[in-house]
Amino acid sequence: MQYRKMGKLGWDVSALGFGAMRLPTKGILKRLDEEEAIRIIRRGIDLGINYVDTAWPYHMGNSEKVLGKALQDGYREKVKLVTKLPMFLVRKADDFEKFLNSQLESLQTDHVDLYLFHSLNKTYFNVVKKFNLIEKMEQAKAAGKINAIGFSFHDSLPKFKEIIDYYEWDACQIQYNYMDTAIQATQEGLAYAHSKDIAVIIMEPVKGGMLANPPREALDIMNNAPIHRSPVDWALQFIWNQPEVSIVLSGMGNMKMVEENCASADKSGVKSLSEEENQILKQITQKYREKIRVPCTACRYCMPCPFGVNIPENFATINAISLNDSKAPMDRLLRFQQKNRYRSLAKNKAQLVKKPNMGRSSLCTKCGACIPKCPQEINIPEELTKVMAVMEKHQSIDDVYQ
Repeated sequence: MQYRKMGKLGWDVSALGFGAMRLPTKGILKRLDEEEAIRIIRRGIDLGINYVDTAWPYHMGNSEKVLGKALQDGYREKVKLVTKLPMFLVRKADDFEKFLNSQLESLQTDHVDLYLFHSLNKTYFNVVKKFNLIEKMEQAKAAGKINAIGFSFHDSLPKFKEIIDYYEWDACQIQYNYMDTAIQATQEGLAYAHSKDIAVIIMEPVKGGMLANPPREALDIMNNAPIHRSPVDWALQFIWNQPEVSIVLSGMGNMKMVEENCASADKSGVKSLSEEENQILKQITQKYREKIRVPCTACRYCMPCPFGVNIPENFATINAISLNDSKAPMDRLLRFQQKNRYRSLAKNKAQLVKKPNMGRSSLCTKCGACIPKCPQEINIPEELTKVMAVMEKHQSIDDVYQ
């Protein structure tokens, strides 16, 4: 494992951090597989990962509890433990202590090493200021309940700079990958935070798994490159190449991901990519931009839908069909499988009883409850209408997504 400096904190952190948002699940209800989750978390730590990130809403509140169990038997002392204040639930100043104390109990620890304001944007940043929550952070730090203060972010570059300049933060967490260098905090924001010696934590390095499954045209570019890398390794090495990055989080859901990502981290380094490799990444990026229809990262912040629509599943299906659109036999097979994947979703209330939260796009009522929850600012009802047009009305995907 390679290690990097954590900004002004001075911590030596593993290049790869363990994100506990996509732990293994089982059954049709996708309940968290506690035994397997503990096994892969501990394996990651045994391979050198010393930074673990979770949050209140992950796995419907169960991520922190399972992580607390995984970090028993001496594992807590081996890692920097990070969780987040659920800003979407904060209604008054006293909520800060309520959530932090509950989280410490779930994590079975007396402190977290870094506590983040979760998913700051214009609205949630106003909540921080309204209730003087930074003062609450400082009080918790003085009491020994947290060691460092930061925020995760989903908004625009001007808002990011405003937040950065508001306080002497220890760390910030941003979405960044080779597809997303010009949205949200952007490349400029990454450099801006680094210039102030703020540790920059990267989330969504493979864009919710999307960069792990490239379109055939992008895969051909990778296969013809002078150096052999998997799609995930290309995505990770792009970020580790940046000197401004302190750590890259990966939401790992099985042992294979842990083993392969740790192997990639072993080979990581600042400015380790050649000019030719950087040009290859630009070519790959262009091919992706031509294919991706909905910029969903499957973060599931929009879930559950009041009417049972599985929003990320619908978007994953339409993107997969778009990414595999050639006439090649394998692509034909993959499209057939994706259509079956969509047909397996519930199409009415009766089927939702047996398949809760597993509904098709046609069940969307356009209530709009999901829209303010989406970090990518996707107009979810509008995009679900497009999914329905392709999957149920059998309209051409190119005509629908002109």
